[in-house]
Parts: sequence; structure tokens; C-alpha cells
Amino acid sequence: MNRILFLLATFLFADANAMPTEQTYLALGDSYTIGESVTAQERWPVQLVSALRSNGRVFSDPLVIAKTGWRTDDLKAAIDKAQLKHDFELVSLSIGVNNQYQGKSADQYAVEFEDLLLTAIALAKGVKGNVLVVSIPDYGYTPFGQRKQAEITQALDQFNAINARITKKHGVMYFNITDISRLGLAQADLVAADGLHPSGKMYALWVARIASGSLGSGK
Repeated sequence: MNRILFLLATFLFADANAMPTEQTYLALGDSYTIGESVTAQERWPVQLVSALRSNGRVFSDPLVIAKTGWRTDDLKAAIDKAQLKHDFELVSLSIGVNNQYQGKSADQYAVEFEDLLLTAIALAKGVKGNVLVVSIPDYGYTPFGQRKQAEITQALDQFNAINARITKKHGVMYFNITDISRLGLAQADLVAADGLHPSGKMYALWVARIASGSLGSGK
């Protein structure tokens, strides 16, 4: 089976007759993971757990380590402070927009992202198939970023090329949702009321892509 689909095959198509065991999920990231400007139930990690549950999986609510404004180094510090056990059945990682927004080096991002990815694998019991990475959405396609859309898009393409390359190097699943984020100006209901972050409806589109195993334009 294609390595890319290993985790979803494990969680979505497991033997229905097996005794259910509660699975644990750790979501690592920034404002997109914490769901800035949407309700807790609209956060994409929460929606992902709901999708997994609807397919017969028994999951606890996600543990989210994320905060608006966090860069890769902020996330690393928070993980270290949390002193987590290395026993999660699922770990997601989505980070980097604030490295770009705050003018941090793409080269440094590469180093710090790879370190975070290795940390995520360790937290997932050392099993690469238990980890998924979500690309950085493009805030150039929001009212907030529209004026500098071309500049933002070019920069985020560079950052996403880095995280995609490193993710695939380590044999971890990569989900490109950036193209979905670029619908934000054409479909206003995909952007939250703050004019910057995704709405719950956009997050639902991300989850549908992840749950279907489709990598879209990143395939």
C-alpha cells in the first residue's frame, strides 16, 4: 500500500469487529490549528476527529498545542515545556506561516521544521505512518492579505516547497491544502469574520481532503 495512505487506511478501514480502543491525537501548530476566529467545534483537528469517529474509530478529543503567532521555534519550546509522553496514535503538524510573516529565514525554517517533524514522529511512538503534515495556507487570498497577494503567494510557495520536501524525505504523509485556501477571495464564506483566517467551512474542506486520502495538487 502506498505509504502516503497508510495512516488513513489504518484508522478509517480497520476491522470493524475489533474491540474499540480509544486512540489519542496530538495537533501541533499555530493559529490555523487552534482555529483563530472560529468555534472550538469548527477547528480542523476537532472536525478530523469527528470524521474519524464517524468511520468507526474511537478517538479522544484532540490535544492541541498551538497558538496564534507561533513560529517553529515557539512551537518547539511549547512542546518541550509540555513534557509529552511518546504515545500518540496520531500527530499532525502544520507550522510556518508566522516564520514567513515575521520575515524569518527560509533556510532557518527548513532546519527548525525538520526538527519538529522528527519530534512529531517520536511523539507518535516513533511510527512515521502515525504522522501527517498539512501545508501552509495562503493568506494572500484573504481580505487582509489581498493587497500583497503576489508577494505572499511567492513566499509561501517557497516555504511549502521546503516543508513538502522534508516531509516526503522522512516518509510522512503530506496534505496540500494551499489550493483550497486560495479560494478565499472568490468564496467569502471560506474566510472567518476577521478577514484573515479560514472559516469552519474551509476547515471542513481540509478535513474532507485528509479523510479521503487525496493530496490534491500536492499529489
